[in-house]
Amino acid sequence: MTKPTNPSELSPQQAMRYSRQLMLPAIDFRGQEALLASSVLLVGMGGLGCAAAPYLVASGIGRITLVDDDIIDRSNLQRQILYREVDIGHSKVQQAAAGLRQLNAEIDIEALQQRLTAEDLAELIPQFSLVLDCSDNLVTRNAINAACVKAKVPLVSGAAIRFEGQVASFSMQGDTACYHCLSQLFGEQQLSCMEAGILSPVVGVIGTMQALEAVKILAEVGTPLYGKLQLFDALTSQWRQFGINKDPGCSVCG
Repeated sequence: MTKPTNPSELSPQQAMRYSRQLMLPAIDFRGQEALLASSVLLVGMGGLGCAAAPYLVASGIGRITLVDDDIIDRSNLQRQILYREVDIGHSKVQQAAAGLRQLNAEIDIEALQQRLTAEDLAELIPQFSLVLDCSDNLVTRNAINAACVKAKVPLVSGAAIRFEGQVASFSMQGDTACYHCLSQLFGEQQLSCMEAGILSPVVGVIGTMQALEAVKILAEVGTPLYGKLQLFDALTSQWRQFGINKDPGCSVCG
């Protein structure tokens, strides 16, 4: 494969691979080169991460780092579609990275099999263009948000349980709300998917929306969900959108 002289410039092979995106006037070569020059930190390789990661890799995000300390369990296979029965007992991030490299060998894919501390996040996040929060607990989400606020790195957050999902994006540029402006309005979810259940396609819908938001932000196309919370009700297949106001007294971004 012929590599471009400038990593941000498309080679003929890349122009062919991404030709269907290059046809879109809003993206064209400028947007695709921006995607190839970008880097994404994806935290959580459960249902959301398994849905988001393939679209990011297929779209041509130049570098992606997957983070998760968990191993694959049989109960994961119902919704975490990157894994197979033979993968049970193996590392989620290692198996996900191996599969994603087969999807797009040009992309720099790194796997971190660990649970990141607040200190780890503060050191790691400034190295990336954008963060996808696909984690499953409020403590981690708030820690990711705090590091993104400090580094001024955009954040795309997603969550799903039962028949419900939500997605929101945060620019972290100081003029709009951060995730903590929203999360301080509610407590930690007391039930996990293990206790409350989750319909398999719901995580696919939300994870795919997270990937869409990431591509829009990095390619600078369309209107990201900055300052908005999008809720999905799978039972009615309806979306609702609410504004998220920046809290001047927020302990993280205020």
